[in-house]
Amino acid sequence: MPIATFHISEALLTAESSARILEQASAIYAQELDSPVERTRVFINRYQAGSVAVGGQVCSESGSPAAFFEFIVLEGRPFEQRTRIAERFTTLLSDVLAVDTAVIRGRCSQVKPEDWFIAGAPASEIRKREVEARQQEKAHG
Repeated sequence: MPIATFHISEALLTAESSARILEQASAIYAQELDSPVERTRVFINRYQAGSVAVGGQVCSESGSPAAFFEFIVLEGRPFEQRTRIAERFTTLLSDVLAVDTAVIRGRCSQVKPEDWFIAGAPASEIRKREVEARQQEKAHG
């Protein structure tokens, strides 16, 4: 389930910084959601400075950095957990891109388990099967 997308002005990115964001965001997400890292999906969308505005000014003219992230969690995740993810993503971008945290924005979307699909099946059904399998393991092991 863990999906995150980073929207960043390409003037701020290098191949190395992109790799660091992708790898470290995956680790942060997996840690905070207590989910296997194999389930994470992290994307970076790059934007030319001439196609981004901050404070009403085009970044190619103002030189202002632009960074925004979005992440998706299944409905019911605690507010504190969602806040930690946002704080850690903000710190990650600030550190890797060498920008002030004040210029970074983010958004969390919550999705109902029956509206999220894994291999074509609703996450609510996948969860149910995983819980049943764990209960069977405990009963037999």
